[in-house]
Order: sequence, then C-alpha cells, then structure tokens
Amino acid sequence: MKTLHHSPHLSSNQCGSVVTQIIQAPLPLVWSVVRQFDEPQAYKQFIKTCSLSSGDGGDRSVRELTVVSGLPAERSTERLDILDDESHVMVVSIIGGDHKLVNYRSTTTLHEEEEGGGDTVVMESYVVDIPSDSCEEDTCLFADTIIGCNLKSLAKLVEKMAGHHL
Repeated sequence: MKTLHHSPHLSSNQCGSVVTQIIQAPLPLVWSVVRQFDEPQAYKQFIKTCSLSSGDGGDRSVRELTVVSGLPAERSTERLDILDDESHVMVVSIIGGDHKLVNYRSTTTLHEEEEGGGDTVVMESYVVDIPSDSCEEDTCLFADTIIGCNLKSLAKLVEKMAGHHL
C-alpha cells in the first residue's frame, strides 16, 4: 500500500493518524464522490451546508461549512490545497472556524486494492495541534471517530451507487 502521502512530520504539540476504509466499488466511482470539494455533505454526515467562498472547487478553493448540531462547533473554513485527479490525492486544511482543530491538515488518497478485486482502498491521514485543554489520545480519538464515520458513510453511498447492497 502506498503510504507516501501519509507520513506527516509532527511537531511536539501535534498528533496525527491514518484511517483506512476498503470500499467495494471501482476507484473512479469513489474518486468522483471524494473529489467534490464543494459537496462534502454528499457523504460527510456531520456537515449541514457547504458553500464556496472562493474558487471553483479546484486547488486553492475555500469552502465555508456549517456542521450539524451536537458537535462542539458550528462552522469551519477549509482550503483545498491539492486536488490531483491523476494520483487520486486530496489535501485539505482547516483555516478557520469555531472549533479546536487548529492547524488541521488532512490527506486523502485512493488506491486500487492490490488483490485486483475491483475494490478501492481509501486512506485519510491528518495532522492537528493538540488543544491546551486536551491530550493527544483524546484529540486523535475525536478526529479518528469523525473520519471513520465519514469513510463508512462514503463506503455505504458509493457501494449503493455501484449496485452493491451490502
């Protein structure tokens, strides 16, 4: 498995992790959903609304998100740093909002499963500052849980689109 993009350099006040999801659908179909920077709520269930404040959904675009009630935030501002359709890599940084995810940067990559069964492996890694009122374990647990839920939701959506009713 290619982990080139998932080897972040962490400073002493940061933590990070990699979350992986196997999706029973072809890579081009999965990528067609993941790459939609202006429509993350298609599979990210914690997002209520999304609007672009700059750009057209490509590199350097900025989106304003409203998150669902119940989370410790109401809004987030995110920038698309890299969208590579050839390598299936997307890098997003959180650049504002009313949450504790300071200096958060995530990298999502898609790979065809090595056994050649037509499945797609989605890997999402991140780096984030550890809040002064928290610890590394709690910060990573929060981020891992959100990413894990998002990737499971992505799998369910795309597998349904592909005709797999699992």
